Amino acid sequence: MLDHVFTDAIGALRDALEGALLERQAFEERFHADVLLGDLTWETSYGLPGEGMPPRVQADLTLVWPTWAQTAYRTWYIGESFDEPPRIEVEVVLRVQRLAAAPDPALLLGSLPEHSPLVGRQRLDRSGPTVETSYPDALDDPEHAIEVSYEGAYELDEDTLADGSSLDDHFAAMGGWISSTLVRIGDLTWNFLPPIDESHFGRES
Repeated sequence: MLDHVFTDAIGALRDALEGALLERQAFEERFHADVLLGDLTWETSYGLPGEGMPPRVQADLTLVWPTWAQTAYRTWYIGESFDEPPRIEVEVVLRVQRLAAAPDPALLLGSLPEHSPLVGRQRLDRSGPTVETSYPDALDDPEHAIEVSYEGAYELDEDTLADGSSLDDHFAAMGGWISSTLVRIGDLTWNFLPPIDESHFGRES
């Protein structure tokens, strides 16, 4: 495995999510590099255990390591001082899907705080909701979804760069927060469609 603070952060966040008993959506995980700008991006999705595919509620997570952060990290690595510490851009999207009726955004926003718990020294800020309507089978059989994102940055000071074990402590709170939030929003009064397997069986009978 590549020995790099960004991959260490990915491992710490993954351990925190799996320690909170969330299930990783294996086919939704990606790691890619922007060949023009040089940014590195890791994306993954987690749901509550036993919800099937796709889960009714899920968290989509993105970590971005910008090119300028790599420059600052290299400066520190070779023993020089940097003007601005490197940061990892963080986005957490909380999504409710497989809805049979158009959702009320106020219902979701009323259950979510404006800011996340501390991630290191900073909190993630909540955005406004996005409501989706899709027609996977027919125009008279729509499927709805709603999501809210939290965005911010995790700053890597010199102590964290020198001792990566603090990443585990900083990201541990995120795992518990995401897990409890998924449970809370899943328990709200939503009108869910049946699981995909059951609905397909119902149409065939």
